[in-house]
Amino acid sequence: MTDAGGELLFLPLGGSGEIGMNLNLYHYAGKWLMVDLGITFSHHDVPGVDVLMPDTAFIEERAADLVGLVVTHAHEDHVGAVPYLWPRLRCPVYTTGFTASVLRRKLREMEKPIEDEVPIHEIPLGGRFRVGPFDIELITLTHSIPEPEALVIRTGAGAVLHTGDWKLDPDPLVGPRADEAALRRVGDEGVLAMVCDSTNVLRPGHSGSEGALRKSLLELVGKQTGRVVIACFSSNIARLETIAEVARKSGRHASLVGRSLWRMYDAARENGYLLEASFLHPAEAAYLPPDKVLLACTGSQGELRAALPRIVAGDHREVVLERGDTAIFSSRIIPGNERDISRLQNRLVELGVEVITEEDHFVHVSGHPNRDELVQMYQWVRPQVAVPVHGEARHIREHAALASECQVPQAIEARNGAMIRLAPGPAEVVGEVPSGRLALDGTRLVRMDSSAFRSRNRMAWSGVAVATLVVDEWGRLLREPELTVRGVTEGEEDPGGVHEDVLAAIRAAVDDMPRGARTDDAAVREIARRAIRRSFRASHGKRPSAEVHLVRL
Repeated sequence: MTDAGGELLFLPLGGSGEIGMNLNLYHYAGKWLMVDLGITFSHHDVPGVDVLMPDTAFIEERAADLVGLVVTHAHEDHVGAVPYLWPRLRCPVYTTGFTASVLRRKLREMEKPIEDEVPIHEIPLGGRFRVGPFDIELITLTHSIPEPEALVIRTGAGAVLHTGDWKLDPDPLVGPRADEAALRRVGDEGVLAMVCDSTNVLRPGHSGSEGALRKSLLELVGKQTGRVVIACFSSNIARLETIAEVARKSGRHASLVGRSLWRMYDAARENGYLLEASFLHPAEAAYLPPDKVLLACTGSQGELRAALPRIVAGDHREVVLERGDTAIFSSRIIPGNERDISRLQNRLVELGVEVITEEDHFVHVSGHPNRDELVQMYQWVRPQVAVPVHGEARHIREHAALASECQVPQAIEARNGAMIRLAPGPAEVVGEVPSGRLALDGTRLVRMDSSAFRSRNRMAWSGVAVATLVVDEWGRLLREPELTVRGVTEGEEDPGGVHEDVLAAIRAAVDDMPRGARTDDAAVREIARRAIRRSFRASHGKRPSAEVHLVRL
């Protein structure tokens, strides 16, 4: 891409058209600024893959002009990809103290720790700093994690308010309230564009307050007679303080179950949060009577390796649940996780555990703005252009319509890979760049559209068949082909002589080849592979992934 000169460009490579995996780029005066670099979790689309992240190929090619990465807050979908992708970018990182603490722990826990390599610059809440041609001011908002900061990105072409994740909580319990005065001031100064969270645009009213939720949970827990488990996001520091306070007032002892909860707890205390909250180790809580225990657990989204699913599976060393206990899901369902959460909740019910969700009781408040909060933000900021992000297509479409209702002159529906010119002139999409996903496959990062994943999916859906052929120099079969099949027929059995039919198809296909073609190894392998797939298609209605090993003597 050529230098855009005085143009101000916005390019999302993750988080637009989806919830999670945020990566946003701004371009001005020949330089790039990155905002957030997060992950999302696989929904079993590819066997063996748990973590997905944005494909950074576009900005890797321009890494010399990447002046920095600003992380708005410490949620995984905004910071989780930094340990994996920073070595490809090698730029300075700017964020607040709490987020820096969380990030350093992630960098330290890598197989090859890179904490000492990454230059992390800690910026105070509400601070202002300059990165290349970008003059950046932080504005403190509220969210479900400490220190969520909106960015005012000032350039010679205009100012952009990048909200990150936020809400307007009048009683956040942990951290300050949103800085309304700063938002009004920036609005009065003039905002070219607001790039804004769309997660809850379909929800009317207000997202609710953590302070009100604390009262509700105290009332609910006080009625229970057995163990109580509260499943929540490990990063929801205010919820952890609520759990500690609810335990104290209800005569119980709080315990954290899940390594990520303890990591977040340590990072919070390191930055002056949760100093009055105390938690037992699960091994200590195991000695207490059930009615004296309140457990905070990871796994609210049904993640197999998290604490609550392991407890339900009987795979946790310190914690068991039994009839008479209660599990409270103090979190929202992230789109795509419905099946895993339903499976987990059904297994809890089978154990005799009462399951309580936000459909049954007031047990959760979202960290994202509902419609009334979005309207309030537009009234304060009054941008010329609205750019909805952080949402699926339906959220972004509805957010654009809401911005128009709020008298915003122009709304652009962002999508991953769309290059949006914000200035000069009317905002518009001026091009498309490649975007995609990288999968963490073991210790390697692999493109999701790679042949390896296509083959793995084919094997997962249709099984695999491997044939070994021994031929002479003229391509004549010297002995019977050998066939190994997995995931197609029942166990090791060959019902109805199916394998013999496949072998017969291979023999016929090779024998029917022209004499000259039989001297070509690739041609023999391909004709045999097609014969395998056609034969299984006829017998089973499936075309398994087929491999042919050819030995020519």
